[in-house]
Amino acid sequence: MTAERPAPRVIDGRFIQLSPLLRSDLPELYRAIGTPEVFAGGYGGGPAGLRDSEAGFVEFGEKYYQWDVGNVYAVRLPTGELVGTSTLGDFDEATESAHIGWTAFAPSVWGTAVNPEAKLLMLGEAFDNGFGRVKLQADALNTRSRAAITKLGARFEGITRRHMLRADGSWRDTAVFSILVDEWPAVRAGLEQRLVDAGQ
Repeated sequence: MTAERPAPRVIDGRFIQLSPLLRSDLPELYRAIGTPEVFAGGYGGGPAGLRDSEAGFVEFGEKYYQWDVGNVYAVRLPTGELVGTSTLGDFDEATESAHIGWTAFAPSVWGTAVNPEAKLLMLGEAFDNGFGRVKLQADALNTRSRAAITKLGARFEGITRRHMLRADGSWRDTAVFSILVDEWPAVRAGLEQRLVDAGQ
């Protein structure tokens, strides 16, 4: 099957809805994730990347997200509340590879069904559209994110050293994980079971 970038669309889950993130959503997104706790783990370049105002965050978001080249999602609860964002991007159709990243959620939904269902829906989009490998990664120092990625069922591939600059000018090592299409049925079953458990 030839890989093809999935068309951005609204995807309804049981606990969340993914919809294309709009630039007009950025003020609301700031209210959800514009906190020291979110940026402490390396999001947006780390603590120094956190903007102290809505206007500053909007400026940051204009440059940070993969507008037009990635599928940037707003993650909403059934109430309509925006609780975070994640992106399916870095599409390489020739090698059938993609990347799920640029993920941040409001601390109020950490440890809930939000992250596993968001990943379940995005992984489905990737594999249903012919991709054979989906990469996930985190700052090597971010033990919370690394544990969450491992819990999804992704395999640890290694550390890319001196991979990118943090907002404070220091160099970040990146922990790289992946899920292959052959592993997807087992990963999907594990994520679906987590959602069943969350609903009980």
